[in-house]
Amino acid sequence: MTGKKIIFYILAAFIAGNLLLIYIQYNSAKNINTLIRGNEKLLEEFRVSSELKELEKDILSVEGKIRGTVSTKDTYYIEGLDIKISEVESDLSQLQKISDDDSSVKYIDELDYLVHKKLVFSRGILDTFHAGDKTVAEDLIAAQQGKKLTDSIILVIQIIDSTRQKLLATVTSSIDESGKKAQKFGTILIVLVLISGAILFWYVINTIRKQTQLIQQLNISERKVRESARVKENFMANMSHEIRTPMNAILGFTNLLQRKNLDAESKEYIQTIQKSGENLLTIINDILDLSKIEAGMMRIESAPFSIRGLTHSIQTMFKSKAAEKNLQLSATVDESVPDTLEGDATRLTQIFVNLIGNALKFTNNGTISVRISNEGITGNTIMTGIIVADTGIGIEKEKLAPIFERFQQAEDSVTRKYGGTGLGLSIVNDLVLLQNGSIAVESEPGIGTSFRLIIPYKISADQISTVLSPIRASVITKEHFENTLILVVEDNEINQSLIRHLFNDWQLEFHLASNGKKALDKLREKKYDLILMDIQMPEMDGYTATQKIRTELKLDTPIIAMTAHALSGEREKCLSYGMDEYISKPIEYEQLYKLIARFTQKNKLVSLQKTASDKSGNGSYQYINLQYMKEVSMGNAEYEKTVTEQFIETIPGDLQSLENAWKEKDIPHLQQLAHNLRTTVSVMGLNESLQPYLDNLEYEKLGEEIFQQNYLPVKSICEGSVQEAKQFYSTF
Repeated sequence: MTGKKIIFYILAAFIAGNLLLIYIQYNSAKNINTLIRGNEKLLEEFRVSSELKELEKDILSVEGKIRGTVSTKDTYYIEGLDIKISEVESDLSQLQKISDDDSSVKYIDELDYLVHKKLVFSRGILDTFHAGDKTVAEDLIAAQQGKKLTDSIILVIQIIDSTRQKLLATVTSSIDESGKKAQKFGTILIVLVLISGAILFWYVINTIRKQTQLIQQLNISERKVRESARVKENFMANMSHEIRTPMNAILGFTNLLQRKNLDAESKEYIQTIQKSGENLLTIINDILDLSKIEAGMMRIESAPFSIRGLTHSIQTMFKSKAAEKNLQLSATVDESVPDTLEGDATRLTQIFVNLIGNALKFTNNGTISVRISNEGITGNTIMTGIIVADTGIGIEKEKLAPIFERFQQAEDSVTRKYGGTGLGLSIVNDLVLLQNGSIAVESEPGIGTSFRLIIPYKISADQISTVLSPIRASVITKEHFENTLILVVEDNEINQSLIRHLFNDWQLEFHLASNGKKALDKLREKKYDLILMDIQMPEMDGYTATQKIRTELKLDTPIIAMTAHALSGEREKCLSYGMDEYISKPIEYEQLYKLIARFTQKNKLVSLQKTASDKSGNGSYQYINLQYMKEVSMGNAEYEKTVTEQFIETIPGDLQSLENAWKEKDIPHLQQLAHNLRTTVSVMGLNESLQPYLDNLEYEKLGEEIFQQNYLPVKSICEGSVQEAKQFYSTF
């Protein structure tokens, strides 16, 4: 049932209920009023009956007084006679007010006539008596005329009383009926109130029950959504890592091969590999950017940047690609635009990269121009106008409307011919909107396309007086890296090999650490000018290592994050942990070169003041890692000697116990030994190298082959570690 129907039914029930209550209340009030009037009528009848009796009594009293006076010749009897006569007349006056019954009115009129005749007759006897004619008065009394009048009066009174008794019975019956009706309607009203209360109570309870069920369903749905988001995030993270890591090696070694002396055919193959890899990375980047926006993790930062420097960087970035297609790429900034603005330079760069990349893709000849203008300044905010125009294939007008929608391109043939995901312009649109800007497009087939953007930026209070061009790898010589030592924290051997080739080629001194703990150990031993920190590593990840560098070691050495996790919020997360910059894998060697030059030159002024004694260290071992031990010992050599001796003595016995447990097929004991061995080897920092094998021994369903595949590496590493531990022990 829809919400509108429910509202309609509730409204109809409310109106019907109110009408029913009004009807019941009206009838109940009507019967109560009838009952009140009946009671008043009943009281009136009692009063009339009382007045009739009082009248009869007064008539007899008047007659008795006159007779007593005449017969005894004593005027004592007529004392108060006038009062009695007045009372009789008053009673008649009250009876004359009765008008609710025609027969009663007729008899009352007759009664009035007889009573007045009786009073006149009585006054005549009394006047005769006062005149001294006693005999005549007695004769008048003896004539029985007065008695006849009295009897007539009594008879009429009885008739009136009898008539009023019938009326009284009718009124009493009406009162009984009205009382019963009033009681019935009162009972109905009470029953309706109870039923309505019960229905309302049921409705409230049922609504609460449904709401509770709905809340439970929403909680379940929310958990499913969160779980789905988590699965998606994990999938994207794994996909990013798994694809970008080999792509890093592919593109890295491709760049290295291009610098070798190759024949034309080999160069063509290498260029094809490079272009294919870059296209694949573009698709991956589009999907990952979409993931950031959908997850609501695309953060817009605000920091000062040079708009002219950024524009120059973008022009330099695409200059070679434009030259390959014989296109003229130009970028101009209006003089009225302040150079230093505050905003998210990274997102602006991403917008330029997408728009210019699109222009390069769809333009075969002519020009690509970027123009930045001042569209108005309000306070300290400038509306920055950006136009990216090309002379490419253009877009038909009817195809412009959905151009910013996801997975949309002008025609299917565009996808087949030029490739791409159809996400680039959608991402640009989202990035512009996230910065409170606007975007529009104008295009004509065969003439070209022009994108017009307006993005508000704050004008920085500190303006740079000169335009700072970005450092380019082509102008940096190896002298820039003199007396520079870099720590590379990377667990992937292929990436280590790539870094080794690049740094050797740049004649840059560096040390490698395969995880965060080893990096911390090296940082305790030496002073480095820059740290390249991988994020996803066993034993200790890059986040934890960075926190320890900042909080425990109290070092302000610049740290550049290197990660294949180019997911939502990754850059922001890296910076929040204390890193200085972020570079995504696969690493572009020119970008890496610029970052190294940027941070080592900035840091050089400080590092040159440090003494050489800060770089002293005692080297590292192949297997063991003493960093954890040194953290716990806090310089206590006796403790280090003791735990090293324990390690040397314990490991052979643990290895033998593992072999014996396998031979005896005591799997639970074997799993327990594998679990306990983690603690034993941790003192020498072997968790990283042994953890995969110990996990398999503890959790996998073991067969002979699986056991040997995992036990033999454990045995080999442990035996090598024991030998190195003995070397370390000999230093005490």
